[in-house]
Amino acid sequence: MPDLLRVLPLIAKQIRRRPLRSALTLCGIAVAMFLHSTIDAMRDGVERATRVTAEDSVLVVYRENRYCPFTSRLPQYYGDRIEAIDGVARAIPMKIKVSNCRASLDVVTFRGAPPEQFVELYVPDLEIIAGSVDAWLRRSDAALVGEALATRRRVVVGDRLDAAGITVTVAGIIRSDEPQDENVAYTHLSFLQETSQRGGTGGVVTQFQVKVTDPTRMEEVARAIDAEFARDPDPTATRPEKAFVAAAASDVIEIVEFASWLGRAALIAVFALIANSIALAVRDRVREHAILETVGFTPARIAGLIVIEGSLLGLVGGGVGALGSLLLLRQRPSIGMEGLTVEFTAQPGAILLGLFLAVALGLAAGLLPAIRAARRPIAGSFRAV
Repeated sequence: MPDLLRVLPLIAKQIRRRPLRSALTLCGIAVAMFLHSTIDAMRDGVERATRVTAEDSVLVVYRENRYCPFTSRLPQYYGDRIEAIDGVARAIPMKIKVSNCRASLDVVTFRGAPPEQFVELYVPDLEIIAGSVDAWLRRSDAALVGEALATRRRVVVGDRLDAAGITVTVAGIIRSDEPQDENVAYTHLSFLQETSQRGGTGGVVTQFQVKVTDPTRMEEVARAIDAEFARDPDPTATRPEKAFVAAAASDVIEIVEFASWLGRAALIAVFALIANSIALAVRDRVREHAILETVGFTPARIAGLIVIEGSLLGLVGGGVGALGSLLLLRQRPSIGMEGLTVEFTAQPGAILLGLFLAVALGLAAGLLPAIRAARRPIAGSFRAV
């Protein structure tokens, strides 16, 4: 470590000798690592939104052959028939209104639910970080807004949230481990039914959230629900909640999978940029390395200087790119589609991994030039032009 600290000023001076080349190299590394870290966060967001676990026990009952809340219309009385099916614990009717049904970076989703059922089944899993549930219960036009949505729209308790033709008063800000809860505004079901279509739409909902008694019977219960309404005017399509999200987000998943190749290409670009910069630098310093050898530097130490320089470029450029990605992801960007949301959040482990990869690639990129410089004869180095 002391030897490393002593040579760092020399390495920094060598990097500064070609400021334009060094700056362009660092900028390229930063951009590449920004892309890699951001795309990695996108991939992680998709995985978290669609990951199926053994504890999942919620089914979504939707109108058959409908792919947007605007078009899914089910009679509210279906809830009683669903709860009569063996294996169903509760069926919660929900009305959903979205500002945009297509994939978009700024979708506002309103979910209307019966207040009593919502408080009983949903509130225990939510953290109220501002406002209160009591304030939400007291006003029919109140909303409990997810923290991510509140951050994106810059609203606080007491503000008015206006989107998709719906205006609500923010009664509370909620935090949840579920991305869908973080990006919606929960309202009273009757309020959303009324305001969605003037003149009243009582008795019509978008979907049912069904809680099953045994998670191992999810598929069996889903088939039973669809069979119950197969001959009704409004047949249903029932899927586990995570499968429902995955189906709605299929386009986003494909985009993220394609973007993953860009992330891998970014790592290749980091390696190429550092390797090119180090190769040019070593060619410029042939005589300097020979002088260093004459004053006592061993070939191994000269090789070490080159390898450390590559790692330092990776560390600085990768650090700038990772910091830029972190600042972007702290705004909690998300993609919404069909009333569902895939949120991209910064994971410290992923950011650190990207930074480690940048340093490792810098070290690897400097190895070959370092070996060549260490093996070059001193006499030949002095004759080099």
